[in-house]
Amino acid sequence: MHDLLDLEERLFLHVDRLAGLIGPRTLERPTSIQAAIAYIQSQFQESGYSIREETYDAIGKTATNLIVEVPGTRRPEEIVLLGAHYDTVPETPGADDNASAVAVLLETARLLKDHVGKRTLRFVAFACEEPPYYLIDLMGSQHHAREAKQRGEKIVGMLCLEMVGYFRDEVGSQMIPETIPRWLRWPFPKRGNFLTAVGNLRSWQLVYHFRRGFKRGSKMPLFSIALPEIIREIRMSDNSSFWDQGYPALMLTDTSFLRNPHYHEPTDTPDTLNYGTMAQVTLGVAAAMKHLLK
Repeated sequence: MHDLLDLEERLFLHVDRLAGLIGPRTLERPTSIQAAIAYIQSQFQESGYSIREETYDAIGKTATNLIVEVPGTRRPEEIVLLGAHYDTVPETPGADDNASAVAVLLETARLLKDHVGKRTLRFVAFACEEPPYYLIDLMGSQHHAREAKQRGEKIVGMLCLEMVGYFRDEVGSQMIPETIPRWLRWPFPKRGNFLTAVGNLRSWQLVYHFRRGFKRGSKMPLFSIALPEIIREIRMSDNSSFWDQGYPALMLTDTSFLRNPHYHEPTDTPDTLNYGTMAQVTLGVAAAMKHLLK
């Protein structure tokens, strides 16, 4: 119980530093971006990792992905990647979008510090997921996935953390994507109290293995599904960058605007999130990573 409370407190601290103290994180605000980068680096270092910076040009400004890697023992050429974007749109402090995901990324890294898998483990904090970069092919995840493909890297699974902190128990607190046909809506939950793991159809095996691992570590409800990419809502984060390069990838999410009324608003603040549930997300993701790294 003490460990769980400690995890909750650490998750809150990360979100509060990123969204409460630093606030909106865009390349137009170089001071806030540098502060976010420095904070993420310090937390990885505190857990004992070394960090590599991957930089590229984004409309005349330098964008920076932060990469941590632990080589596997038996199949080091096979990579399992856990990533989250740390930027926001200009008008929001971005507690759920996406400080919640960065917090889970950092705490999963801390929990896995002494775990060495057969496959290589890679953590990435991505730059520039949000517009305008989203629309013009300059996302940090697009750059990373393209470079990985050019190097011939074998990413066997990419897990994208995208808004993982907002949960509600009321019936009707969960909407269903408009692009889901009516005849396919019956299995979708009506309460916003679960985590979604969604892949494209080619990632169905990753959906299966993620679910098996997640359930070993967490008690929280998980809705896992593989859908065709014509369902546009499933392409709206960094996972799609890896699908575009042919890699299997999942988006792990509280479903964003389908649940959270503070999406891209000034009201997306640290006090709106549920840190007890985020702790369960973190434990589940850490267990899933161990399962995938076998």
